Amino acid sequence: MNEITLDFSKLIDKTISALKEDFKSIRTGRATPALIESLQVETYQGQSKLKLLELATITTDGPSALIISPFDTSTMQDIEKAILKSTLGLSPQTQTNRIVVKIPALSQEQREKMIKLIGEMVEEKRESTRFHRDEARKKVRNDFEKKIITEDQKFRIEKEIETYSQNSMDKIQELKESKEKDILEI
Repeated sequence: MNEITLDFSKLIDKTISALKEDFKSIRTGRATPALIESLQVETYQGQSKLKLLELATITTDGPSALIISPFDTSTMQDIEKAILKSTLGLSPQTQTNRIVVKIPALSQEQREKMIKLIGEMVEEKRESTRFHRDEARKKVRNDFEKKIITEDQKFRIEKEIETYSQNSMDKIQELKESKEKDILEI
């Protein structure tokens, strides 16, 4: 694998990882710590902005509730405020030294919104993949024109780029279908 293909594959791997991270923040109707662990919490009188995962342990309590146990109980109000401000539509309940977040079942309308959001995220990652593919192809053509690589190498590298690009598009589609299946599951 040459340098252009290697750089391209790294960019595509980052794109797929970013999509997986984006999908974690989408509600499916089941309680999962990944749903809220990356929420940004402004704490300590606005001096720090930390992920919820850095401020507390998050566990599940059955299929429809999350338990948040802050490491420092003085951050409980900040955590509660961050959950309320999020786009997830969750209502936290404070209980002495922990916060309970009930995950309500999704209505059909909410499911459709989530699927639409998934479609937008997927299309963004597909565009990113196509952009990176086109940039890699330009580099290959440039190297060929400058006589850095031979014509055989040019075709081989372009084929590698196309194969990797197609595999990543398939992976993105697979992730999309899996997430949609999770959302439509009642």
